[in-house]
Amino acid sequence: MTAPRRAAVLGKPIAHSLSPALHRAAYAELGLTGWSYDRFELDEAALPGFFAELGPEWAGLSVTMPLKRAVIPLLDGISETAASVDAVNTVVFTEDGRRVGDNTDIPGIVAALREHGIDQVDSAAILGAGATASSALAALARVCTGEVVAYVRSEARAAEMRQWGERLDIEVRTADWADAAEALRAPLVIATTPAGTTDALSAAVPERPATLFDVLYDPWPTELAARWSAYGGAVVSGLDLLVHQAVLQVEQMTGRTPAPLDAMRKAGEHALAAR
Repeated sequence: MTAPRRAAVLGKPIAHSLSPALHRAAYAELGLTGWSYDRFELDEAALPGFFAELGPEWAGLSVTMPLKRAVIPLLDGISETAASVDAVNTVVFTEDGRRVGDNTDIPGIVAALREHGIDQVDSAAILGAGATASSALAALARVCTGEVVAYVRSEARAAEMRQWGERLDIEVRTADWADAAEALRAPLVIATTPAGTTDALSAAVPERPATLFDVLYDPWPTELAARWSAYGGAVVSGLDLLVHQAVLQVEQMTGRTPAPLDAMRKAGEHALAAR
């Protein structure tokens, strides 16, 4: 039995977050009596004040949008993984009082793909060019041996994705969103766009699609994921990503390994079903 500790997820909006359900399930399974996990709705302006009030009872924080970059100046250091995309989603409070940032989204994407039998692909496509797309690119740098095509809506976004490719040492070609139906023929398609954005593409799913990784989990399935599955393609969901990145967070914050992936997944599924 360990001393009671605190953890929480920060972001705005935050009411929809499944992180409390996942982390609390892990604490129960690991016998971490007295550990708590809460949620706090904060924007960038409120973040420094929140950090200033944190005491020694804190074990860690999960960080979501729009705070993944804003939190970095408040930390004592960040991992190479977080530095590769200038984004932190995990803060661990060490025994010597340091606050260290990491990014578990990137290995979480890799772990979710491997769970579905995807260890390596020779090419891939990304739908979208936001913050999640850069993490997807970083993950693809570990599993994709060839070109990644990013389908985007503007030349500014296209330039950003090409810059990320150069930084992450992965070949990135950009294409206009109007041609996004072409992406669906790739061996691996990662959809990183907001809810509803890919609905119109569902009619273009090929007869024998390969693998779709849709980072959304609510609502689920998306129209694209439903059509993909109906046509026999493999589908990796946003819940898969959420669970795998949370497993890594729990292990870092508690020092207990392995974290109970199955119990955390069931908690997430139950929480979604209750909505």
